Amino acid sequence: MSPVVTGPRQDGPVRGRPRSEAAERAIVEGVMKLLEDGVPLAELSIERIARTAGVGKATIYRRWSGKEELFVDIVRAVEPPDPELPGTSLRDDLVVLLESLRRRGLANRTSALLHNVHAQMKSSPKLWAAYHDTVILPRRRLGLEVLRRGRENGELRADVDLELLNDIVVGPLLVRTVLRPEADLPDDLAERVVDTLLQGLRPVRPHP
Repeated sequence: MSPVVTGPRQDGPVRGRPRSEAAERAIVEGVMKLLEDGVPLAELSIERIARTAGVGKATIYRRWSGKEELFVDIVRAVEPPDPELPGTSLRDDLVVLLESLRRRGLANRTSALLHNVHAQMKSSPKLWAAYHDTVILPRRRLGLEVLRRGRENGELRADVDLELLNDIVVGPLLVRTVLRPEADLPDDLAERVVDTLLQGLRPVRPHP
């Protein structure tokens, strides 16, 4: 069964929630079926989605403002979920963030549906902008916050440019998942990237 996403709004009294969840499940599974059947994103109208899901168009619009918002939720449902950060150290948080990026790269390689949807999104400026603002930008902000905490905690040099460092941290994973799709993504890649970088970024401790 396809994964279920929760739309941006929930309308109606509490007793209506089971029906609402069933409608959302039908909508998500309807879109997934159409995509699996090879229907391009550009041809997925709200009317066609509603007909496939067996719901009215108004039911879709009560939960999503339009196709872009709906498609972003669909992609987020197919992708591996965003991680919960342990918060124990800069290293631990960065490893978890990069491991999540590695897993998304693996998912994009192994899921023909996900790979196809990502490729189609990039050819649609409006859809890609919605995905960027809703998914990519919050992930970038989270990475910057992790680095900022590390600098404040003395785990990074005080003079480090965090915007530049964030690009350097995710760069190796992006190269292997986007620019070199044939490159290996071993289980220990996140740890190796983080440890290699932190060795040169930690403050120099004076010898006792």
